[in-house]
Amino acid sequence: MEYRTASETNGKHVAEYQNGFNADLHVQEEEGGRAGETETRSKLSRIQRAYSTVLTELGEDVDREGLLRTPLRAAKAMQFLTKGYHETTQEILNDAIFDENHDEMVIVKDIDLFSLCEHHLVPFFGKVHIAYLPNKKVVGLSKLARIVEIYSRRLQVQERLSKQIATAISEALEPAGVAVVIEATHMCMVMRGVQKMNSKTVTSVMLGTFQEDPKTREEFLSLIRKN
Repeated sequence: MEYRTASETNGKHVAEYQNGFNADLHVQEEEGGRAGETETRSKLSRIQRAYSTVLTELGEDVDREGLLRTPLRAAKAMQFLTKGYHETTQEILNDAIFDENHDEMVIVKDIDLFSLCEHHLVPFFGKVHIAYLPNKKVVGLSKLARIVEIYSRRLQVQERLSKQIATAISEALEPAGVAVVIEATHMCMVMRGVQKMNSKTVTSVMLGTFQEDPKTREEFLSLIRKN
């Protein structure tokens, strides 16, 4: 007859319980993944049908050769152009903030911007210039461009986009100040409406020292104007 101590028996039961629990988690993760994929395909299908309806109502024949796959391509494109709804700054900055004894201005300028105007669903595009004054924390420079990407890949207005970028950096780094300037061309002004081909829209958001200190603000503005 084999004897086991209480601790050995309890340990066996715990191990069995943990193995079973982990197996259940694995099944739940697989099921959750499959459910997520199913929902993504379902959304894509609904968007595709909506584009087919739009094309039909415009007077097009969605069964002609050139348009056979256009609703699907347009649906996939729209999902990509609005993928920022499913991304957060916490996810991309998780391992990219570092302690650093640096308190001088950090500037990343001429970050390419592409977004969709929420009023007409047509593009606007241009450049973003970002500066911050570190308060013992710095972030990987590419992450500033990723923050721009997160908020620009949504239906937007330029004024709100400028503020969202500045606020996200301020909340993540708690710097002494943040400055964001966006220069963009809006196709809703170029292609329709007033049709002003060379118009540009400039918006800015200044937080902290950039708002309070004119010299700091002017230093930033002069630096982004230089080639």
